[in-house]
Amino acid sequence: MSEARRADPDETWAGGWLTIDLGAVVANWRALRDRVAPAECAAVVKADAYGLGIDQVAPALSAAGCRSFFVAHLGEAVTLRRLLPADRDIYVLNGIPPGTAAAFLAHDLLPVLNSASQIGAWRTLAAAEGRALPAALQIDTGMSRFGLSPDEVAALAARPGAYDGIETRLVMSHLGCADTPSHPANALQRDSFARLRPLLPAAPSSLAASSGIFLGRGFHLDMVRPGAALYGVPPTEARPNPMRAAVRLQGRVVQTRTIPVGAFVGYGAAFVAARLSRIATVAIGYADGFLRAGGGSGHASLPGHDTLLPIVGRISMDCLAVDVTDLPAEALPDGAPLDLIGPHRPLADAAAAAGTIGYEMLTALGARYHRTYRYDSGLAGAMAECPVTAPEPVEPLPA
Repeated sequence: MSEARRADPDETWAGGWLTIDLGAVVANWRALRDRVAPAECAAVVKADAYGLGIDQVAPALSAAGCRSFFVAHLGEAVTLRRLLPADRDIYVLNGIPPGTAAAFLAHDLLPVLNSASQIGAWRTLAAAEGRALPAALQIDTGMSRFGLSPDEVAALAARPGAYDGIETRLVMSHLGCADTPSHPANALQRDSFARLRPLLPAAPSSLAASSGIFLGRGFHLDMVRPGAALYGVPPTEARPNPMRAAVRLQGRVVQTRTIPVGAFVGYGAAFVAARLSRIATVAIGYADGFLRAGGGSGHASLPGHDTLLPIVGRISMDCLAVDVTDLPAEALPDGAPLDLIGPHRPLADAAAAAGTIGYEMLTALGARYHRTYRYDSGLAGAMAECPVTAPEPVEPLPA
């Protein structure tokens, strides 16, 4: 377990507990790998592996066989390089910030070149080094975000030596509407990629991230780049989630109190009791990434009980309130854990209650939780080959 990821050195001190099932993350990667074979299945571990801890997630995926990793920023990539074997490829999606090209070379990183200026910076460094330098090229196929525009692709194709000094490892783009399979933009972007691809250097091609994988083999090409799906986020709207849950979030009950009809709970009197009620105050709030917008929506549950317990009133910085009237009083002593994300409340449901998506909820989870990483002994043995020390193996999360 990484000390850097824990503000509370002892689990008895923490207001909440975050359990991360590395075995589930690896199982999700393997399921996607098998689905897209013979295409390569990479892993996106940006934003601290979507908030779950890059220092544990990335070595686990590497130990399982993943060879290509994607992050957003140079700083993330430098951190990741220290965690992985030297033969793993690390791509930096945002490309080369001005003045940083030499750092990519020093840390053996692969920039994703998104513009003519980034291509120029990499060519200049290659000329100074006297050798070709590896990189990926990204093209914009309709999302109007990262990558060379179609006009830029055509202009570079007409320029002799435009890619001199660049060893193109990958040509990629990104889909904007893949989580909605029926959206016409998916086919338009696929077709745009196919039209532009012959104008770029020969190299493997990549178009699909998590959701794009489920659009079918026509989107898999040579490499897929799943991120959120690895961590249990549903990849497709309005379909059953094929991915295993990878996180469980529990909050500590600080106290319970009985309030009469007409009493209110929390700031703004947003909840007023319509019956004699027992209210539990739980030591997790928006400072812990449990978003304020989720106040008065969704539910918690007590492990071992099927009763759904409404979250009531506004979520405060350090706490939230749960209506536990329907539980036996003796079932909920002070200090008991309540599930906020878990078997009875999937991540997607918790995110929907806050009016957001699982991506945001995962990456918002704060540093005050006591974190536990779980996986089986086989994965622990494989992780021992990585440059980090694996925690003791424990049982996977319950289904």
